[in-house]
Amino acid sequence: MTLEPRRTALVLIDLMPRIIALETAPLSGADVLERCIALAQATRSVGGLVVHVRVERPGVGIQPEGSELAPELDPQPGDLEIVKRSVGAFPGTGLDEALRSRDIDTIALGGIATNFGVESTGRAADDHGYRTIYLSDAMTGLDRAAHDFAISYVFPRFGTVTTGAEYVAALSPQRD
Repeated sequence: MTLEPRRTALVLIDLMPRIIALETAPLSGADVLERCIALAQATRSVGGLVVHVRVERPGVGIQPEGSELAPELDPQPGDLEIVKRSVGAFPGTGLDEALRSRDIDTIALGGIATNFGVESTGRAADDHGYRTIYLSDAMTGLDRAAHDFAISYVFPRFGTVTTGAEYVAALSPQRD
């Protein structure tokens, strides 16, 4: 697998304190956050786009405590923040338009939860014609069996399942 960094977006789903604190499997939310921070740094270092997606509950004036992005993510100038009000990151958020205006054609997904926000966003990315990459070791589910099913059965039908290390290697300039 090879990737063109300037046409690739790392899309990180729901890395917010209240979501990171949930009981998850096979990884803890803290483990996923740590891995996603490293992937974001690697993506930025080669000119790729980092997209932080967080959810807000519709129809409420005050969001629950912990609804902001995890401070450890430390969004950088040039990163994009998307606020969603549904399971996936595409409906009503302007994400598709923002990606197309930056000539992005590939989306790599990580975050919480595998079989909710990540899967919904990945399916929509496929519907929108993006090349979709699922970072199997940079996401976790609310249930291990559901996570494993998504990784082994659902995601291969919509894109490429790979590890964070393989993703970073694919972003790196190829040397002869």
